[in-house]
Amino acid sequence: MTEKETEPPSVADEESGVMGLTEVEPSPVEETPAEFKEGYFPASSPPSSTRTSTLGLGNHGPAYYLSRVQKYSSYAFTVFASFHVANTALIPLLTRSVSESNRYLLLTRPYYQSTLTEPLLVALPLIAHVSSGIALRFYRRRQALQRYGAETHTDRKTIPWPALSGTSALGYALIPLAGFHIWTTRILPTYMHGDNSMISLSYISHGFALKPFISFAGFTALVGVGAWHFAWGWAKWLSLTPPQVSETEPKRHLVKKRRWYAINGISAALAGLWLAGGLGIVGRGGKTGGWIGREFDELYNAMPLSKFI
Repeated sequence: MTEKETEPPSVADEESGVMGLTEVEPSPVEETPAEFKEGYFPASSPPSSTRTSTLGLGNHGPAYYLSRVQKYSSYAFTVFASFHVANTALIPLLTRSVSESNRYLLLTRPYYQSTLTEPLLVALPLIAHVSSGIALRFYRRRQALQRYGAETHTDRKTIPWPALSGTSALGYALIPLAGFHIWTTRILPTYMHGDNSMISLSYISHGFALKPFISFAGFTALVGVGAWHFAWGWAKWLSLTPPQVSETEPKRHLVKKRRWYAINGISAALAGLWLAGGLGIVGRGGKTGGWIGREFDELYNAMPLSKFI
């Protein structure tokens, strides 16, 4: 036996393991969610280095863009909502007078209810926000069906729809409430009287006095659902919701609990201020007399179920 044959194995030989397998450093797991990729089967698509983007929009999937439409459309609508809450709740709460608050409403209305700004701040963002959320839900549903290979109607019935978050549920509940509010204050007056220039806080006060039950119930539901949806939605955009706490966060459970209480506290404070001005001041303003009051009566009497409420 030669000296070379009796030489002990080196450290490199020992690390090579059984059958020549070499130990390598672990690589990090890709953190990009599957829903933000082009598909679930990357092997069937060309490499990323040779893949061409569609219309110059990059290599993201539909979920990526739908999520961003939903996010950024809420920015524009928040501008309108801030003006609207200030005019209909905060200013009445400060002035303690409906007629005095109407002056501020008439001064600021042209800035967010003009022919140009109303579609940009209200109509288009609202339509984009709702439609992108619905489209995103259907797209994720389709992804689930493709992932599990559901080909028949029976297979599809066994696969559940994506979980509906509390924020999304509040948003869906807000659609009919906000829709009825828009119809009674913007669409119906324009349809019956040609415009809605006479619609003011006095019109809302008149409705509270004329139809107290439906007015108080509807306004409370609108404010409550809206405040919680706004607060939790913005917390989500800012990555501050409890589920968004990092797995490596120290005292993670405590941080999640604090965030839950903080977001709900902000929601309650917003709803409380909104209701204090809306119900406490505007809701107690009473009926409007004269020909304007008769115009208000005509509008409210034209609403569905008005004779039974």
